[in-house]
Amino acid sequence: MAKHWVVRSAWYSFTVPYQALVALALIALVTLCVMLISLCLGDSWIAPQTVLATLVSDTQNEWSFVIESLRMPRMLMAAMVGAALALSGLVLQSMIRNPLASPDIIGITSGASAAAVAFLSFFVGLGMAWLPVFAITGAALAALAIYTLAWRGGVTPMRLILVGIGVSAAMGAVTTLLIAVSSTATSITAYIWLTGSVYGADWQDVKALVPWLLVTIPLSLFLARRINAQELGDQLATGLGLSVQRLRLVLLALSVLLAAPAVAYAGAVGFVGLIAPHIARRLISRSFALLMPATAMVGACLVLLADLMGRMLFQPLDIPAGVFVSAIGAPFFIYLLYRQRF
Repeated sequence: MAKHWVVRSAWYSFTVPYQALVALALIALVTLCVMLISLCLGDSWIAPQTVLATLVSDTQNEWSFVIESLRMPRMLMAAMVGAALALSGLVLQSMIRNPLASPDIIGITSGASAAAVAFLSFFVGLGMAWLPVFAITGAALAALAIYTLAWRGGVTPMRLILVGIGVSAAMGAVTTLLIAVSSTATSITAYIWLTGSVYGADWQDVKALVPWLLVTIPLSLFLARRINAQELGDQLATGLGLSVQRLRLVLLALSVLLAAPAVAYAGAVGFVGLIAPHIARRLISRSFALLMPATAMVGACLVLLADLMGRMLFQPLDIPAGVFVSAIGAPFFIYLLYRQRF
């Protein structure tokens, strides 16, 4: 009896072990439970059956506004931001073949942060609707700078990550300088944004982020076989007919398109792109096509849980979700560094 399921189309093909399907189903169930709990918890407890009845019913009740207008957009934004950052980290780790790679470590998030703080300091008069535009542009420029500086007859994974760390440090210095010369009110706003939070998310933010995911996730799936081949090493990938340098540029752009919009709408939430792929790899085989949904759901759970802790642990204060993600991510990063020594 076959132990796997084969998925084929004109654009891609991969095998799915039945064990992986069970793991994916369990991860999906946990994610749905966390999303439901996020809708139940807040200043007031709402029973799960009430939440579900409100979501499926067209009639209004006393909790409709709280669930549909306050908690639902925030929950969806946390889930999408976590999924996007996690997938961005997975793409980078697969491209660079380094378990320490993530958008916040190699400079993509830092570029978005520097541009966002520059906007808050000098261009806020244009209106807050322009903040995501500046953040996405900053991330794209940082990625372009990383790729250009790392180019020397081609781009190697090690040179890419080393240059990325340098660009990240430079963008961090620019961000600190901008905060230092800004007004107190601007500095406070910038610090909150740099920490990362989905507080105040509304349906307009959700609708703005959805198109990015609808483009980048299918593109990631389309590139899955090429990414699997690229992970085998440059020489073998070239022998299989891949243009390694062109693919590396496409994957870097894909990582930016995943991370930049998420950072633009939720701030610089750190370490999700580092942690989520590692957790997913413990649960699913190394095939990129299988790791994608697992990593996205793990990332969504991380940000949802962090947002829940921020809402519930220190009431009536609402602590940014990025604080709790960093509290988990920093020790995890140190652990990975320790493992890489051997």
